[in-house]
Amino acid sequence: MRAALIAAARALFVEKGYADTATPDIVDKAGVTRGALYHHFEDKKALFAAVVAEEARKVSEEIESASAGSVTARDGILDGTRAYFDSLGVPGRIRLLLLDGPSVLGSDTMQQLNEEYSEASLKAGLRELFAAGGKSPDLLDAFTGLLGAAFDRAALAIAAGASRKDYEQAIAVLIDGISVK
Repeated sequence: MRAALIAAARALFVEKGYADTATPDIVDKAGVTRGALYHHFEDKKALFAAVVAEEARKVSEEIESASAGSVTARDGILDGTRAYFDSLGVPGRIRLLLLDGPSVLGSDTMQQLNEEYSEASLKAGLRELFAAGGKSPDLLDAFTGLLGAAFDRAALAIAAGASRKDYEQAIAVLIDGISVK
């Protein structure tokens, strides 16, 4: 029942947005009662948070899968970059994760999701690049945050029609700059 509610809510949140999605519409689409919704979720916002967390988990799994066989940290980050862009190409993910998610759930909650699902692997790859480039890890956290923001900004630009190839090349240049001694 929980999975049915999340699937129905996802479809409606993508189609209508959070603000224009009503709980009666969700329970109708899921084929459950309103009581069932409130048995599993405190309110619409909690259901939305579950939808966003599920999407973040899926994106993370796709990145991990794509970068698992990478030989170097650089390759892993670039393979993960391509997987991130592919994953954000799934209809609705941009809206859920980069537009409605931050406005509904707030930046702190979205940062917690990033930390839980994807930031650790990015940070591990960057740590290897820092070491290869003889750089102090003092700025590792800041650089991880900046690069994560760059990925998000690039995904938004690509969704709006910008050249994905250009953004992938720009990220490669950033990554290569880290490993230079």
